[in-house]
Amino acid sequence: MAVEIARVGEIETDEYIDLLVRSTLAARRPVDHPDVIRGALESSDLLITARDGDLLVGAARAITDFHLHCYLADLAVDADVQRGGIGLLLQHELRMHLGPMCKLKLSAAPAASDYYPRIGYSRNDRAWELPPGAALG
Repeated sequence: MAVEIARVGEIETDEYIDLLVRSTLAARRPVDHPDVIRGALESSDLLITARDGDLLVGAARAITDFHLHCYLADLAVDADVQRGGIGLLLQHELRMHLGPMCKLKLSAAPAASDYYPRIGYSRNDRAWELPPGAALG
């Protein structure tokens, strides 16, 4: 397999949803609401893809200011090619577009929680989230 890693301006919504399903990330994304997925793709600052020919086999989707903080919102790799280095290649390419002081942050899928410490991430116990619809204040 000759995988091509590249920064892209856009990814087709249906193609991205298909990758989310093949990566198992769909269990934690609203793939039954393509308008939400499309909005997330269109509002992302960095999109990095991995393609085997025409097939999208991996993607990194990030929201960033490029200098201080980069949130890796999705790191999806087709389950058939996981553990082959594609996720790491996507992250290396992502970091090439960030400034030298920029921190990379993410929320790990339960099945991937052992992966990130192995490649250099450290756990942050100070992160918080406010679920949709939750009262604020």
